Amino acid sequence: MESRTGTSPLPALWRSARPAERVSCAIGTVLILSGLAHLLVFAVDGGPWEGPVSWRKPVTFGLSFGLTLIAVAWVTSYLRIEARTRTVLLVLFAADCVLEVGGITLQAWRKVPSHLNMETGFDSAVSMSLAVGGGILVVLLSAFAIVAFRHRPTGPPGMALALRAGFAVLLVALASGAAMIARGVFLTRTGHQESAYHSTAALKPLHGVSLHAVLILPALAWLMSRTSWSERTRQRVMTAAVGCYVAAVLGAGIWAVFTY
Repeated sequence: MESRTGTSPLPALWRSARPAERVSCAIGTVLILSGLAHLLVFAVDGGPWEGPVSWRKPVTFGLSFGLTLIAVAWVTSYLRIEARTRTVLLVLFAADCVLEVGGITLQAWRKVPSHLNMETGFDSAVSMSLAVGGGILVVLLSAFAIVAFRHRPTGPPGMALALRAGFAVLLVALASGAAMIARGVFLTRTGHQESAYHSTAALKPLHGVSLHAVLILPALAWLMSRTSWSERTRQRVMTAAVGCYVAAVLGAGIWAVFTY
């Protein structure tokens, strides 16, 4: 999804996209539609919104993974990375997103918890596959983050800062997600199954807030490239936006510390 000038309209961006980018965006769209479809299922079927067994999980995970996949397919076009390497990483990331959302959705329809569920052999296999998939996500997104910091990204004014800040905040999301899984697995293995299901609540706001910085900040930089603002003004706005986002992440982090 090339973005050499940073001012191409969306149809032009789609036409210039590589096959892996188009596939990633198509899969991301399907995941988003799946999340919206399960919102309708929740409206019809009802049940609790919170808790380890609810329609909330396929809704929120479908929307989040879909948006993240599309965002990563787009923003990595600004990274200075070899095309073949980027294609491989995108394909793996897309496949992992499908695995995560698919496993969560499957367990929601079975009316059993998706994560930290070791009740049966099948449940354990699903739970472990989701945990392994989460580890793969950390590796892939960390690889993109390293590239963003090693080589200054291309794009319009403010894009380099947006990408580096977005990936840095995304690493916070990955760390909080890993912490939730690690604590939940520990409690499960030590015989505290119910506690494991509720142990992740404190970190969920931090995880959610930091997850989408890699979409929101670059999107702001792209939108500003469509204006007549000076480069200096765009940089100032982006710096302020990054500061606000970091403040939100810190707030969620402080809340997690005092409620964990």
